[in-house]
Amino acid sequence: MPIFSTLGCRLNLYETEAMRKLTSDAGLENSVIINTCAVTAEAVRKARQEIRRLRKENPDANIIVTGCAAQIEPSTFSKMPEVNFVVGNSEKMKSSTWKNILLNTEKVLVDDIMSVRETSAHLIDGFGTRSRAYVQIQNGCDHRCTFCVIPYGRGNSRSSPAGIIVEQIKRLVGNGFKEIVLTGVDLTSWGADLPASPKLGDLILRILKLVPDLKRLRLSSIDSIEVDNSLIEAIANEKRLMPHLHLSLQSGDNMILKRMKRRHLRDDAINFCETARKLRPEMTFGADIIAGFPTETDEMFNNSLKLIKECDLTWLHVFPYSPRAGTPAERMPQVDKTTTKQRASTLRAAGEDQVQKHLNAAIGEKHAILIETPQVGRTEQFSEVMFDIDQIEGQIINRKIIGLKGTRLQA
Repeated sequence: MPIFSTLGCRLNLYETEAMRKLTSDAGLENSVIINTCAVTAEAVRKARQEIRRLRKENPDANIIVTGCAAQIEPSTFSKMPEVNFVVGNSEKMKSSTWKNILLNTEKVLVDDIMSVRETSAHLIDGFGTRSRAYVQIQNGCDHRCTFCVIPYGRGNSRSSPAGIIVEQIKRLVGNGFKEIVLTGVDLTSWGADLPASPKLGDLILRILKLVPDLKRLRLSSIDSIEVDNSLIEAIANEKRLMPHLHLSLQSGDNMILKRMKRRHLRDDAINFCETARKLRPEMTFGADIIAGFPTETDEMFNNSLKLIKECDLTWLHVFPYSPRAGTPAERMPQVDKTTTKQRASTLRAAGEDQVQKHLNAAIGEKHAILIETPQVGRTEQFSEVMFDIDQIEGQIINRKIIGLKGTRLQA
């Protein structure tokens, strides 16, 4: 069996599991496959570092590099002496690629990702824990934010049909999974390329109706400006849809949002969070925020900092801006790296304060906890809970929170 190394997002982790099956079926041996990320320049640097490390540890193996960084910068990796093959994001999901890869005379197997029109649901048995499974419902992105290279790694948005998604979730629930996480590159664009253009909310309501044994349904990350009326209905009425939403916000300043070519303003984000919390008072929010975007002044940065409390954000993913070759933002006036690093640190500290406030509020309350390992579980809001006594994996239990240690609740 090949050795796998996965960098980046949950979708990459999902696709690695699909590749495990594809390479196993193909009988591929003596190979190391690195599934790369390209979201920042730092992610690409880490990919090169990981390749060099794995070559030292596996001097006789075939090193195969795939993922977004390989798709966007194939020549960068093909020039590395450690690398035997570079495989594109579309090619890595084809059984024929892995059956024939060692016979190829060409080092680079990367086609035009923009020509890909379909996505297929890879029927894996779930991963992460025995309690939670991830289902890819969508791939690619039609938007062109000025800082982002991901569309060039993933292609345009394409959706898996609802029927295939429902059948996969039925199978996973039948295998004992209590929680399903819907994942994709631009989740709220799901359905736009399908007949009748259904919305993400329509899919969620359909899943919850047709899979009554599913205990928990969770969304990975959404663009709040694209939330449809059916999704609002699901937030309000469907208790099996978890009260935890991760939002792609990126900034809290309107001018920066405009220069990013985002589709929302700061008031849109605030209004959505207020609406969702009125419908579900227990709702918690995470968010992606970029620090030091080109032209960002101290005042613009402070608008992002203030947004954390105005939206009552809890779980933050903070990214120091790094220029990506070929993007419009690369040509804008840059913020110096020291300032960017300081701003990222300030945002993270504010996020940590919010997490502590959220966790402290849970003490003394009863929560439904999904057990992931004998001594670790998650609340519906995705807070981690520790137990002194072993619990049964995969069960959902109601327990009172009695304390807090670091960023983990104790029950």
